[in-house]
Amino acid sequence: MLPSCPFCHISVPSAELERHANNHFVEDELESDMELAMQIALAPPSPELMDETTNDRDQYAARSERSPGQHDSDFNHNLPNSRKVDDQETSLLIGSQIKSPFYNVQGGLMALIRRCLELENGNAITIVSGHVDHYQSNESEDIGWGCGWRNIQMLSSHLLGQRPDARDAMFGGSGFVPDILSLQRWLEVAWKRGFDTYGFDSFGQKIYGSKKWIGTTECATILRSFGLRARIVDFDSMTSKQPLNHRNPGCKLAGKQSHGPMDKFLQRTMNEDSQVGPSACDKHLPEKDCHHQGKNQGKIYGPQVLVDWVWKYFACEFDSRLDASKSVLISEKTPLYLQHDGHSRTIVGIQMQKGKCASDHHYSLLVLDPAHRTAALERSLADNNGWQKLIKRGTHTLKKPQYQLCYVDPGIAHGVEMEQLKIIDSILVEL
Repeated sequence: MLPSCPFCHISVPSAELERHANNHFVEDELESDMELAMQIALAPPSPELMDETTNDRDQYAARSERSPGQHDSDFNHNLPNSRKVDDQETSLLIGSQIKSPFYNVQGGLMALIRRCLELENGNAITIVSGHVDHYQSNESEDIGWGCGWRNIQMLSSHLLGQRPDARDAMFGGSGFVPDILSLQRWLEVAWKRGFDTYGFDSFGQKIYGSKKWIGTTECATILRSFGLRARIVDFDSMTSKQPLNHRNPGCKLAGKQSHGPMDKFLQRTMNEDSQVGPSACDKHLPEKDCHHQGKNQGKIYGPQVLVDWVWKYFACEFDSRLDASKSVLISEKTPLYLQHDGHSRTIVGIQMQKGKCASDHHYSLLVLDPAHRTAALERSLADNNGWQKLIKRGTHTLKKPQYQLCYVDPGIAHGVEMEQLKIIDSILVEL
């Protein structure tokens, strides 16, 4: 006998029960159903309620045993009544969020990438992130608008797999990457807690169930709401008089209305009063004597500035070890969420092909694109055939006037720093 929905009592296959129940959250009757739903979320685990595609029974039981509000003690601190977060609402989300399905590459996609890089001929040094799962856009779910959410999922997969402190803090300690609908709920919770109040209002205080474009600002908002030190860096040619509106690609925002992920620097660029503690980003800013000299004094132009920053970001932890014989190094740095007008991708590493001198070095970003099929990536890497066209991006391919990166510094914020993280600011690097 099929299990029935606790809200409408319709019989639903067990694999679809949680998603079906989650859809009721958009209805006006949420408050009246809350008490019953909470009892279900806190009940002992039942095989019928398990997501059959995940087999994460231990994770389900662990989050079922958490007491209401255990992860919500700071949610209502200094918030106006109109933005109070219901502890039951958040606990319900923790218990009902759904693990996002994805194509699981045997042994891990990053292991295949490292193997192919090691097989390459040439005088190159490559630095790559550790574990990262590839989340592809789904034709029936998010084609044309979901790349931002997919990059959040890829960055989250790294944090959950590489950092125990982040695993405990993120998504109520569930230990898995939620689907897009669940991520939309987490973003709404972050807004209600006071993170990125402008975004909260600009999206009409609601995003669940919508197909609106999001960007690195929303990624930082979700991660910061868990205490993660998500940072944003803007790269701009300064040739565009109007900032990019990432929520409507191809459209420019006007003047003071600009607060998107690539335009907030117009009003909040590296303000020392609002900067949240010492950021690892400071170590990756281009050196002034290299990038602000005269035209004929070695100035680095355009996209090379971005590539130079990415190289320093990944390379700074290795120092002298970059000269060692090992050609592929694994970084502890988080991947980089790369945003530009019309699309976003995840940078999982960078390769430097050595020339006769430093000025002759050539760089290639290593990216995972949500628009690519994971199975196609796996086949190409397994056969060591054609994978470069899918993953490598040279400096010459960076033709947009504006880019933005999001990454995560180590550690978990608390107290005053947590309050400071609510203001989503950025650092500007001129192209």
